[in-house]
Amino acid sequence: MLNVLSYINGKRKTNSSGWTSFDAPCCVHNGETPDRKQRGGFKFPNDTDWSYHCFNCGYTASFTLGYPVSYKAQRLLKWMGVPEIEVQRLTLESLKHKDVNQLLRERRNEEIHINFPTVQLPQTARLIEETDTLEFVYLCNRGVDPWSYPYMIDTAQTRPGILIPYTYDNKVVGWTTRFLDDRKPKYLNNCAASGYVFGTDLQHDDWQIVVAVEGQFDALSIDGVAITTNRISDTQAAVLRRLNREIVVVPDQDRAGVELVNDAVKYGFSVSIPDWDVDVKDVNDAVQRYGKLATLIGIIKNKNSSKIKIELAKKALERRL
Repeated sequence: MLNVLSYINGKRKTNSSGWTSFDAPCCVHNGETPDRKQRGGFKFPNDTDWSYHCFNCGYTASFTLGYPVSYKAQRLLKWMGVPEIEVQRLTLESLKHKDVNQLLRERRNEEIHINFPTVQLPQTARLIEETDTLEFVYLCNRGVDPWSYPYMIDTAQTRPGILIPYTYDNKVVGWTTRFLDDRKPKYLNNCAASGYVFGTDLQHDDWQIVVAVEGQFDALSIDGVAITTNRISDTQAAVLRRLNREIVVVPDQDRAGVELVNDAVKYGFSVSIPDWDVDVKDVNDAVQRYGKLATLIGIIKNKNSSKIKIELAKKALERRL
C-alpha cells in the first residue's frame, strides 16, 4: 500500500491529536501563496485509510481501502509528486480488498435505474421565520438548528406543522409535513418516488462515512441520511452506494429496528448500536440527551462491519428490549 508520508518533502510533525503536519502542496494550485507554516495535514484512522486537510486553502481529500482513489485524492498525490503509475497501482490494490459479494451487489445496483421525478412544492408553502415561535421552539427542542435546512410552513394546513422538502441532486422530489399537535397522523407524506433516501444532498464530498438512520429528524440532527422506515429496499441501497463511502446504519432501539439491522447486513453495510440509556430510543433522542458531538462519537466507536460482531450487538439489543 502507498506510504504517502514518504513523499513529504521537508519537515513534518505529528501532534497529540494524530495529525501529521507539513508544508501543504495544494495552496499554490488553489490561488494561495506557497505554504511555509506546515498547515497541511494527514490523519490516519487505521493502517490503510487517510484523510487530508489544508488549514490554509481549505483543500480536503481522503482515501478508504476498498474504493478507487477519488479525483481530489489523485490531485493531492500528483501535487505531492506521486507518479501516476503509483496512483493507478493504489486503486487496483485497494479494490482487491473489496468483498466479492459486495462487488456483485454493486454491479446489480448499477442496473437499477434511479430517476426521482421532480415535483412542485405547495404554492401555499413558505420558509419559516423567527416569528414562527411554535415551529422554532419545536426544532430547537429536537436539537436541530432551524436555519440548517429550508424548513417551511404550509399555510393551507389547519394544523400547525413543519414542511420538510425532499431533494435529490438538489431537485425537489417530494416533501413531508410533521404536525405539531397531538392528533394523528403525525406525518403527511407526499413523495411518489419509490426508493427515496432523505438527506443525500446534505453529504460533503470529503466525508468518509455516512450515517443512515430511520427518521428525518434523526438524520437532520447529525447530518446523516434517513431511510424513512425500518426496511432498506434495493433502490435505497443503490442510492446509498452511489455516495461512495462507508455506510453506517444506526437502527432505532426497538423491535422494528432489528429488521433494519438485518437489511444492513444483507447489503453489506456497517452497523452501530451504541449502549445508550434505556429510554433513548433513536438518534434524535440521543442528540437531545447527550448532544450532537457525543452522539456521533458513540456511533463511530460502536460501528462494526463484521457480521459476527453485528450479530452479537443485535442480540445484546434484543436482550435490552
